[in-house]
Amino acid sequence: MENLIVLAGPILRRVEKNSVSIWIATSRSFQIKAALFNLVDGSLLPTWSVTESVRAGEKLFIHLVQVYGDFPMDTLLGYDLTFAGYGEFHDLASLGYLSEQDAQSIVYPGIPYPSFYLPESSSPNFLYASCRKFHGKGEDSLTAGDELLHTAASRLQERPSALFLVGDQIYADDVASPLFPVIRTVASSFIGEEELSRLDHRLGQPPFHRSLYKVNGRQFIMEQFCRFTSSNPLNHLMTFGEYAAMYLLSWSPVLWEAVALPSFDELVKKDEFHFIFPDDEKERDQQRRNYERQTEDLLQTIGDVRRIRRLLANMPTYMIFDDHDVTDDWNLTADWRDHVSRSPLGKHVVTNGLCAYWAFQGWGNEPQRYEEAFLQSMRNYFDRLIVGTPAHTDWMDCIWSFRHWHFVAPTRPAALFLNTRTMRFYDANPLPVKIGWIYKENVRGPRLIGPAGWKAISSTLHASGWKRGDPLIIISPTPLYGMGIIESFLHSYVYPLRSVGIPVHEMMDFEAWKYNGKAFNEFLRHIVKWRPSRCIILSGDVHYASVVHSRIRWKNGFNASILQVTSSPSNNMSFSGLWGFLMRTAIRWNSNKRKGVTIRRHCDDSFNIRNGGSEPPCDAPWQEELYYVSKRPGSSIVETGNNIGQLIIGENAVQPALLQMKGGELRKVSFEEISI
Repeated sequence: MENLIVLAGPILRRVEKNSVSIWIATSRSFQIKAALFNLVDGSLLPTWSVTESVRAGEKLFIHLVQVYGDFPMDTLLGYDLTFAGYGEFHDLASLGYLSEQDAQSIVYPGIPYPSFYLPESSSPNFLYASCRKFHGKGEDSLTAGDELLHTAASRLQERPSALFLVGDQIYADDVASPLFPVIRTVASSFIGEEELSRLDHRLGQPPFHRSLYKVNGRQFIMEQFCRFTSSNPLNHLMTFGEYAAMYLLSWSPVLWEAVALPSFDELVKKDEFHFIFPDDEKERDQQRRNYERQTEDLLQTIGDVRRIRRLLANMPTYMIFDDHDVTDDWNLTADWRDHVSRSPLGKHVVTNGLCAYWAFQGWGNEPQRYEEAFLQSMRNYFDRLIVGTPAHTDWMDCIWSFRHWHFVAPTRPAALFLNTRTMRFYDANPLPVKIGWIYKENVRGPRLIGPAGWKAISSTLHASGWKRGDPLIIISPTPLYGMGIIESFLHSYVYPLRSVGIPVHEMMDFEAWKYNGKAFNEFLRHIVKWRPSRCIILSGDVHYASVVHSRIRWKNGFNASILQVTSSPSNNMSFSGLWGFLMRTAIRWNSNKRKGVTIRRHCDDSFNIRNGGSEPPCDAPWQEELYYVSKRPGSSIVETGNNIGQLIIGENAVQPALLQMKGGELRKVSFEEISI
């Protein structure tokens, strides 16, 4: 690993008429410059570039190269990077990235450089995806995006112009057993260690001083010391180095050429596998089977990483977090937030997850959002802050209170990315619950964005240059409109079971917009306030794909049309086993029930959403008609297999579609075209 230069990237990030941002991670410090080319006539474009760099570890340098100029629209553009330092000089060609025959190639056939374009006259064409677990079942659907570009790289009328990653780009809480030792190796080699025992002295004592670094050894630590509620925390990421290693391994094939997945027997022989009952052969056999199954899933994804890197190098990419990017159930309830914030170790882990999100995802979304003072604070954190000191505590407070993760992407139409994790509002008023003869007041679900959050989001939207009457895409990691039968099932059983002490809200991620009527109503109210000419919501999170069209009439006479398109998962099929069979059966039943049916509902004065009835009360704040759009061919309204979404926005209609890989072949499934 000593000879590695580029650890991940390049990733094409924010792209505008006058600026282009390119992200890249290297193993040592370089002066990096960029050149842009008009690939139609081969000319070098007049530009200048500025590179900001942060040393995030002993051998990890993260760079954001910002290129400035006046770039032509509707023209295929390409870029090259040069790396100078320590007597070395490299460019993308010398690294093998520009040769189609090289395994490291990031170019498409017939195109000399990684490429992109700025759309002006063509119909807006976007890809969007969520929920990519590295050891997910099935074929990684992000490779479908790469396959689409492979066939349409030079045909701009068919080529998507941007990729939206709408949450759970990594699964920090659900790490495969064979992957954990690789993450530990990469973290130790490139980033360095953290003295976690300074935050909780028990980690320096038996048995935790050893189980902390063993495969499957972190469940008790995460649950009891960090106060996390993740359902599978056996190998939960904890240090910044581990989070960073997960990103490097997920986005780049480079490190996979220097490391390998160890076998189960290797780990057992070295006493690096944690067993609850070390002498129990049944437990050992069960763990062996799980390990070997996960190894098979990992090997398939590892083989796809090369194609993922090529896609990210050739597509302007915008990213927002959801819970798994930090930890499952992140800020699920006020109690969760309070318990974790009072745990020095838990608070530190969340801070590391957020710092890694910024370094690998957030920074490139809108670089100017992070001023020099913020960058210097990050440099200080990585370079000098010692865990457990007052300065470290102050830094954690700063990151926990940071509220500007939301942003507007400069696409056409503009895309507003919502932060539904750190802007929450927890209602203190109890919710009355009745189950049989049990009557109890319970905790309400959170508002995914509170009043202060909406105020900041509105300010950001208008400061971006967007104005009332323009079309608008809203990226909400959690869908505004869910699948009714699933949400109704959860609503019917989660609150009652929670009322008798069973924490099913933690087991089942009970946090849709629908579960807090005020939050749902506030979302709609802001759409009314902004009054876009077209409103499209892109979502993920729920592990199924669907398209919903809503027409809303407000009491004041304002009408709105909202189209929501959801794509999930890109690599994490979840509807397996008995539970999966039951859910798939329910979904099929629901699909048939809703085929060709318009669902009518309204909001009452208490912000409850009421279904049914053709004539809602005259004093209802709003009423709406919902239509679940079917796929073509066929009548199903949902897709539960791995997928990424494609959205083509025409002058009079919108065409949603799903892209999947089936047996190595690209499969495109279109929904009905919708006029909005």
